[in-house]
Amino acid sequence: MTAPTDSPTTELPRLLNITQVADHLGVNVRHVRRLVYERRIPFIKWGHLIRFDPADVQRWMKENTVQLPTRPGGSSAGRR
Repeated sequence: MTAPTDSPTTELPRLLNITQVADHLGVNVRHVRRLVYERRIPFIKWGHLIRFDPADVQRWMKENTVQLPTRPGGSSAGRR
């Protein structure tokens, strides 16, 4: 008997540590620790370790992106 071939095989994501997330976001580690403390960024707590799923961080970044409203009358390039 063989194993079913139609079963989905999902590869686990490589989790990021605080330093890697800070580098990716362009902030210092202390800021990321504050975001974790305030529960403002998704994280995984594994014992005393804190890890981040890259897909969750990407989704969090998209959800927290502020879209600028478009100005009526077209582009504002060249105006002051």
